[in-house]
Amino acid sequence: MNDEVKRLIRKYALRNAVKFEGECTVGPVMGKVMGESEVCRKDPQGTKQMIEEIVEDVNLMSYEDQVAELKKVLPEYFEEQEVEDTSRLPELEGDNIVMRMAPYPSGPLHIGNARMAVLNDEYVKRNGGKLILVYDDTIGSAQKKPLLDAYDLIKDGLEWLGVEWHEVHYKSERMEIYYEHGEKLLAEGEAYVCECSAEKLRAHREKGEECEHRNRATEDNLKHWKAMLRGAFDEGEAVVRIKTDMQYPNPAFRDRVLFRISKAPHPLVGDKYHVWPLLEFSWAVDDHLLGMTHILRGKDLMIEDEMEKYIWDIFGWKHREFLHYGMLRLKEFKLSKSDFQRKLKKKELQGWDDPRTWSLQSLRKRGIQPEALREFILDFGMSLTDIEVPASKLYAKNREIIDERANRYYFVKDPVKLTLKGELDIDIAEIPRHPDDHKRGNRELKVDKTIYIPKQEYEENLGKEIRLKNLCNIMLSEKSAEITSIDNKDILKIQWVPNGLECTVNMPDGSHEHGLVETTFNEVKEEDIVQFERYGFVRLIDKERNIVAFAHR
Repeated sequence: MNDEVKRLIRKYALRNAVKFEGECTVGPVMGKVMGESEVCRKDPQGTKQMIEEIVEDVNLMSYEDQVAELKKVLPEYFEEQEVEDTSRLPELEGDNIVMRMAPYPSGPLHIGNARMAVLNDEYVKRNGGKLILVYDDTIGSAQKKPLLDAYDLIKDGLEWLGVEWHEVHYKSERMEIYYEHGEKLLAEGEAYVCECSAEKLRAHREKGEECEHRNRATEDNLKHWKAMLRGAFDEGEAVVRIKTDMQYPNPAFRDRVLFRISKAPHPLVGDKYHVWPLLEFSWAVDDHLLGMTHILRGKDLMIEDEMEKYIWDIFGWKHREFLHYGMLRLKEFKLSKSDFQRKLKKKELQGWDDPRTWSLQSLRKRGIQPEALREFILDFGMSLTDIEVPASKLYAKNREIIDERANRYYFVKDPVKLTLKGELDIDIAEIPRHPDDHKRGNRELKVDKTIYIPKQEYEENLGKEIRLKNLCNIMLSEKSAEITSIDNKDILKIQWVPNGLECTVNMPDGSHEHGLVETTFNEVKEEDIVQFERYGFVRLIDKERNIVAFAHR
């Protein structure tokens, strides 16, 4: 480690020590340093070792000496009160950070799910911790089932997004663990088998009344439990409920269900199991056994936090730290995997990479860059406020990245054929592939008396003088145009093609636009992102048929 890195570490170690009255811890310092130094990110283990040494040294100082040195290296800490910036992530307390992602494999990850993945990944990378990928693939209901293809689609999306995990687990392969701990609760009288209907269960909760099964003998509960596992009960005929306070202010917390029956086949384990744990029970067990230190989840799941803590207390397990964030929605779109599944079955969507799904696969197909999506998500940090933003904010991030990479071409939507009248002493129009990078050279368009322009521009500008970009000015009339000059006047400039290639543009709403693209488009490789001038950024997805996916303006 060079001296600059050591100074950076010491500065944040002193800052942390002064903030917490003389006692510095490794975790917050690691988070700050990893977030700021690329050198440290490349060597997390070496960084952590250096931080531990410096933290130990700082903690040996008196509080007065810590304050005195911090005033020298970071005087602004004392000059103004620190204001939380919601675009940054709050520091994590503690060392040896372990976090988890818990996708439900009912389809690929979409842009809404990406927030969960990016925040976990960012925290773990900043703190040199461990990230665990756990497929939350228990069967929740007949309407929400795991899909076999989704497992690989989720991994594919995470890899594209740059998310790195260190372990993979499948809840469907941990069922015996959940059964073991569920049985312990029953044996200790902390849970019971309930045969009330869902309607009766809700009524008891609302009134705060115990049902007739709540005080059943432990031996009888265990017999009913064994019967559930044998398949003696059908769906809806029995559940396992935990005993909580039936006067708890929130009725939803009263004697919550821990296990229920579903006989639907599972894509990985078939019909081996039909008694399935609910989310908070499986997580209470796994967050302990898999060693989580911090758990990120949406603020809508706070009741699950309380249930996990309740179960941990029964088993005598240490509490983990919960962190929450609000919903992040795009104004223009409603994202529902269940709805997408139905539309896929009806063939209303072309596949999971259809742009209307907003899956990570669909974003990649359109040319959205993973780093743009990450920056877009991190801008909102861990804000608890529900945020609804236009897609244009994501597009602006993406444009910053791809604008300098994308070569330019002319595309004419709904082409109208024109005959040029008059003299033009130009045989070849040489146009830069990129206006800011002349090293890429020019593309050459052979000038002909017959050209094509977009229908919209044609109809809106009849009788007006306009400019064919990089060529000449014309007075537009019906099916023809009089060449007026080659001077670059301050008039409308439009794209044009002499003899173009047929091209189809797949739009984000599932529609298609057709037109002609200049013949030099032949040089573009499949998956390249280019800009159709005055039209938008597109990604070539089928070179043989010249099909492109529209990204954004």
